[in-house]
Amino acid sequence: MSPMRTPMPLRAVAQPVAWWMVNHWVRWAFPGVPTLSPQSLANWLSQGKDPLPILLDVRRDDEFAVSHLPESYIAPDLAAALALGLDPDQPIVAYCSVGYRSARLAAQLQAAGYTQVYNLAGSIFQWANEGRSLVQSGQPTTNVHPYNSRWELLLKPGLACLPEKPAPTAEEKV
Repeated sequence: MSPMRTPMPLRAVAQPVAWWMVNHWVRWAFPGVPTLSPQSLANWLSQGKDPLPILLDVRRDDEFAVSHLPESYIAPDLAAALALGLDPDQPIVAYCSVGYRSARLAAQLQAAGYTQVYNLAGSIFQWANEGRSLVQSGQPTTNVHPYNSRWELLLKPGLACLPEKPAPTAEEKV
């Protein structure tokens, strides 16, 4: 009689498959955008070698408010990125939740003449899953806005933090 095996949790099986699909989807949609792994970005930032990349967070304000990479700028669209007045030859690393929105912005920046634009592979979700530093209002945090309940499955348990919506005001109820 063989010993009973404990079944592997569904998340442990589904998460790698889902990540594989997301990464292939992003590369297929934006084949001309170079990617940078979280490990490569962490090494670049820790070495402090100039020129350091400008980090662009391509998520919404509410997502950025929960957490972001230290020293990053919020730039949810091309207009916001261009408004930063960045040098077209400055290295730029864009990130979002999983990499799709940031790859789209990276492609738009390339088309606008920016020469060193990278998409962070797996974006903030992978960065957080690897235990890398995040901040909220300048303070360290491990929380990440999950974008929605489906995408939350790509985060390790305990990392997702969806802020509660404030109660509607009297004017909003009317």
